[in-house]
Formats: sequence, C-alpha cells, structure tokens
Amino acid sequence: MTNTMKYKGYIGSVAFDAEDRIFHGRVIGVSSALIGFEGSTVADLEKDFHNAVDDYLEMCAEQGKEPEKPFKGSFNIRLSPDLHQNLVLNAANQKMTLNAYIKTVLEQVVTSDL
Repeated sequence: MTNTMKYKGYIGSVAFDAEDRIFHGRVIGVSSALIGFEGSTVADLEKDFHNAVDDYLEMCAEQGKEPEKPFKGSFNIRLSPDLHQNLVLNAANQKMTLNAYIKTVLEQVVTSDL
C-alpha cells in the first residue's frame, strides 16, 4: 500500500481524516507554494490532486515564472564531523568521490527497502 499519488512529475502525500471522513493531501517537494487537495472518495481525491497540480502550473504560466521542479537531484545534509570524516574515508577506500559513494549507499538502502 502507498500513501502517495503521482501526476506530471509531482508527488502528493495522502492521509485520511477519520473524524471528518475525508482524504486530504499536499504536493511534496515544492517549497514555493502550498498545493493541497482533498476528496471524499479516492476518485475525488485523484481528480482534485490533478486539478491542484494543473492550477499550479497554470498560475506559474500566467505569472511568467518557471514551475518549481519537485526533485532537482541534489540536496544538502547536515552530518556530525565524525560521520563526515568516516564517509570520506570509506569513499576513498572504494576509490570513489564522496558524492558517488553516498549515492551508491543510498541506492542500496532504498532498493533493499522496496
């Protein structure tokens, strides 16, 4: 089971509010705008998600600005100095750059979790 939806490269997180008996969600990975959606059925939720993404893209076009891409392929991470040093040493032992080493380790973790 998944708690996400995908549309036009955007991912929406999905939750259910049992008290109000409604599904709701928001587009993740876009920091410049809060893009929310809801529905009382899965079909309604999906339709509102699509409409929310389309509205965001239309708004960007009307304002002449580039829509924010949800995932650019880079991110910053804060580490302790010791962990940073150990990662650099492990990468060097593998004859890899730190970036390539971390990418490989993350791919292995994500693949094993699937």
